[in-house]
Amino acid sequence: MIAVVVLAASAHDNAAGVALLDKVAAETDTVKKALVDQGFKNAVVAHGEQVGIDVEIVERNPADKGFVPQPNRWVVEQTNGILMLHRRLVRDYEHRPASSESRVYWAISDLMARRLTGTSTPDWRGA
Repeated sequence: MIAVVVLAASAHDNAAGVALLDKVAAETDTVKKALVDQGFKNAVVAHGEQVGIDVEIVERNPADKGFVPQPNRWVVEQTNGILMLHRRLVRDYEHRPASSESRVYWAISDLMARRLTGTSTPDWRGA
């Protein structure tokens, strides 16, 4: 995980996208492309050009009916599912966005440590 941005639910996707692109560009220069969904507008694409990241909006094919998985979206959904296994991220217990961001880093660090060591830790559902 390169960067995490936590904003209020009332914030528009564009604000989150711009903040995340800024944070990614500040952390690393190896990210060259970002795939985003249709909630993001051209402001994020233009900002991506400014920071040197090609932002591509993955659009749904209008001819498709019903649920059709979009390319690479399952990675995002899998990550969200993994984060929900950590009790403090299931509900909004934190009062500050920085606290929520640190909890996400903590959860991903736990996941990486478990994968590297081949061990498992009990989650809050199994307790």
